[in-house]
Amino acid sequence: MDSHLRVDRDQLGRFSHALGESLTSLAEARRALEHVRADQLGTRELDEACDGFQERWKYGAEQLGIRIKAVHDGVRLSHKGYVQLEHAIASAFRAVGRRD
Repeated sequence: MDSHLRVDRDQLGRFSHALGESLTSLAEARRALEHVRADQLGTRELDEACDGFQERWKYGAEQLGIRIKAVHDGVRLSHKGYVQLEHAIASAFRAVGRRD
């Protein structure tokens, strides 16, 4: 089986950007939920359900944000590394071409 590593730098860059946007969206959603109080929603049952949801999901949302940030950092660094590698290879080929 013939396998080669192929990296689409543009796609990797778009993925990194999308992860960054998801972190922003998650943070904005968490901030918005912090300002909603149960007594503003409606019935007592709905108020209690909303409070319970916020309490249960606060930790999970924080952990999700931490993990998305870690993936985002890794993808961003990978993208940067591939860009630098491609530039280094191109420079090496130009240097070899000038010697001939």
